Amino acid sequence: MTAPVRPARYRVAERQDETRDTVTLGLLPVDPPIPAHQPGQFTMLYAPGIGEVPISISGTGPGAGLVQTIRAVGAVTRALCAAGEGQMIGVRGPYGTHWDVGGASGTDLLIVAGGIGLAPLREALLAAIGEGDRHRRIVVLIGARSPRDLVFARELDGWRRDGAEVEVTVDQAAAGWTGHVGVVTQLLGRTGIDPARTTALLCGPEVMMRVTARELLTLGVPATRIRVSLERNMRCGVAECGHCQLGPLLLCRDGPVISYTMAASLLAIKEL
Repeated sequence: MTAPVRPARYRVAERQDETRDTVTLGLLPVDPPIPAHQPGQFTMLYAPGIGEVPISISGTGPGAGLVQTIRAVGAVTRALCAAGEGQMIGVRGPYGTHWDVGGASGTDLLIVAGGIGLAPLREALLAAIGEGDRHRRIVVLIGARSPRDLVFARELDGWRRDGAEVEVTVDQAAAGWTGHVGVVTQLLGRTGIDPARTTALLCGPEVMMRVTARELLTLGVPATRIRVSLERNMRCGVAECGHCQLGPLLLCRDGPVISYTMAASLLAIKEL
């Protein structure tokens, strides 16, 4: 089904403050809901009277609901983060490509997230957990600037109880922090993954994805089994405006999730 280009009204049913500038909203449809989505796709969220922005879907709620995690970085995202329960938000989508979690069956699934990059990966993780033993292992490596910048902190223990191996590192420790301190790539050597049988999903700052992919290639993970999610200036979501063009791709249609092989060629990364 083709995603509509007119927004459907959704009501904020609940909100959860993740960090000082990041909020997770649970949205319920007031109009007919948007079509079903896949982990890794995004919507265009409209703050009435202000504008709209692309936001990755971080989960599925009850009653055709959506879970979307938003960081306040501009006028529209600040308005969305300030939305209270009962407020109406416009939703278009879903748009873009997805993580293809099912295609990773039989492999070690390695999820590497930097900062808010955990939001587009959250639903992929939940989908993999829900598939039971279809994956040999599910390994999650999370990097944040500091403990207070860690999103979904309340969910980590639950993911571990459900079978995921979750490791967290921060750039700067704080009082009471007993975990790892350093960049997320420092955790790769501790995973014990089988490189030849690993599928890696990466999302975060481009430099973090580039360095992580390079380390994975060095370990022996095939480039074709490394997937990244790229951000560009998406404005329309329907491949018409051209603002998200990257080489031959329009990332709102051909991305945001693409293979690292494709990403490396488009971004002229010399490791490949």
